[in-house]
Amino acid sequence: MTERIRGNSVLPARREAITLQTADGLNLVGELALPLDRPPVATMICLHPLPTHGGMMDSHLFRKAAYRLPALADIAVLRFNTRGTSSVQGTSDGAFDNAGAERFDVAAAVEHAEFAELPNIWLVGWSFGTDLALMYGLEPSVEGIVLLSPPLRFSRPEHLQAWAESGKAVTALVPERDDYLQPPEARERFAVIPQAEVVGIDGAKHLWVGDSERALDEITRKLAPGVAVPLPDSWDGPMERADSTAYADRTVAAFSDVPVQPAD
Repeated sequence: MTERIRGNSVLPARREAITLQTADGLNLVGELALPLDRPPVATMICLHPLPTHGGMMDSHLFRKAAYRLPALADIAVLRFNTRGTSSVQGTSDGAFDNAGAERFDVAAAVEHAEFAELPNIWLVGWSFGTDLALMYGLEPSVEGIVLLSPPLRFSRPEHLQAWAESGKAVTALVPERDDYLQPPEARERFAVIPQAEVVGIDGAKHLWVGDSERALDEITRKLAPGVAVPLPDSWDGPMERADSTAYADRTVAAFSDVPVQPAD
């Protein structure tokens, strides 16, 4: 029976809890979701928003990616909590380090994907996660990065320059009504990367509430260009419903209350 895909719809996939081990001795909580009965065509490593303001591996956009993309786009989705971050999945060791020691977290996620022989590895950062992607994602096995609502808060000009020199793909999805960086300024800031693609998303806001499908379509367009978009909004087959009540008070109020200063 064909059913409409909703926010808590969970499509079939092979899902396993994973533990990422960092070079500085921490264990990070994670999950890997794979297509159910075929190999993935690409791999999406999720770098979540600011954990001091509610960001986590279970932030709504990344939950939906893990729920849908393995089935709809043959994309493997690797999510994890950076150091000191908690979600329903569990709490990772360590403590938030203002985008400093988080470099070990990014490296551990990439290494896990490499060890598992996952194909076509991309980093997909959201807000704080975009800074981690820009600062630490330039690894040989990484094909490129997709940046959702990049504030360019912790990353510096030298990080943008390194991506420019690499020639690797950089796509920034910038909401029209973003609180921190809107499309016109984003195009100016990313102009130093000749291959960068800045996609303005009309009407969208920093948190992507109500615009998840548009984000997932754009991610699919980059990671799995052979898959038609927009992705289907219905599913003919088994489908579960996730209990999202645990996230009712875990919105990502990124930067709104407590200012977080970049590390020196």
